[in-house]
Amino acid sequence: MANLISVTTDCQKAQNKNFTSSVLVVDDEVSIRNGLVFLLRKEGYAPLEARDGREALRKVRDERPDLILLDMMMPKLNGLEVCRILKSNEDTRLIPVVLITAVHSHEEKIRAIEAGADDFINKPINIAELRARVRSLLRMKHLNDLLDKADNVIAALANAIEAKDKYTEGHNERVSGYSVALAQATGISEAEQKILRMAGILHDIGKIGVPDNVLNKPGRLNRDEFERIFLHPEEGEKILAPLRCLSGVRDVVLYHHERYDGTGYPRGLKGEQIPFCARIVAIADSYDAMTSTRPYRQAFSRGKAIEELENRAGQMWDPALVRIFVAWLNENGDSHWSKSSSNKE
Repeated sequence: MANLISVTTDCQKAQNKNFTSSVLVVDDEVSIRNGLVFLLRKEGYAPLEARDGREALRKVRDERPDLILLDMMMPKLNGLEVCRILKSNEDTRLIPVVLITAVHSHEEKIRAIEAGADDFINKPINIAELRARVRSLLRMKHLNDLLDKADNVIAALANAIEAKDKYTEGHNERVSGYSVALAQATGISEAEQKILRMAGILHDIGKIGVPDNVLNKPGRLNRDEFERIFLHPEEGEKILAPLRCLSGVRDVVLYHHERYDGTGYPRGLKGEQIPFCARIVAIADSYDAMTSTRPYRQAFSRGKAIEELENRAGQMWDPALVRIFVAWLNENGDSHWSKSSSNKE
């Protein structure tokens, strides 16, 4: 609940003109730096200052500004180098960077884009243009922050659902980890790997509607209970439907219980009809389920789980992906995630 309140509050702030955003001004010329600081303060922003590239990196590390106005030509580290460093760092890559330059050449603009700059402004600076670009980029930054927090709320919800089942502690994180490992072994894009990282966390989010006595039942489920479990992929897809940024994740949530031979649920998809990322999560989910103790059985050893994967490849799972996953397991084991070593051979 606290996370939901935080997102709501941040949303209100993002739409409030008086919400103070911090802007780092980086320029070795005192007169330009002072002028930009004066303008930003007058517009209601909280300006920060740096005299060169190295000081800028320290300020970003310590202050985490919402936006950076960065001169291209500076001593020690120039603006292009600073921009490349910031954009290659996972923690700072989403901070908008506006490069400011006195050079008007097309080649210079290309270099700025290649460095990862979000925008650039020519000197002498047009005040109206600067004001508009700062406002636009800050609006985008705050919306990105909100999406980030919304993802965290959804992940927290998934963990709360996992907590309903005392036998599946850490399951979501392990499925996410196995899925990304398998994805990397197949060589798919980083964008698809990010989908799988989130999909592994959220794949069982639809179980929010499954009663605890069904999830934790020590014996075999009856027909009604099975039908309740079978609904969780569709329920999960409905929960995520309002979040357009998670469209790829929704497909995985909906189809991760489809079987390669077409006997799975909820749609009975077969073979390559099943989305590729869903086929990956199906293997990761099944392997972790087999090597975890459940209310109705003890955990399989790693060797027995691998044997099960190989025996039912082509029936339950994509045989090509099973081969890749088994090869990865044989090379790496499953020690990358916090699971009791008692399940391993």
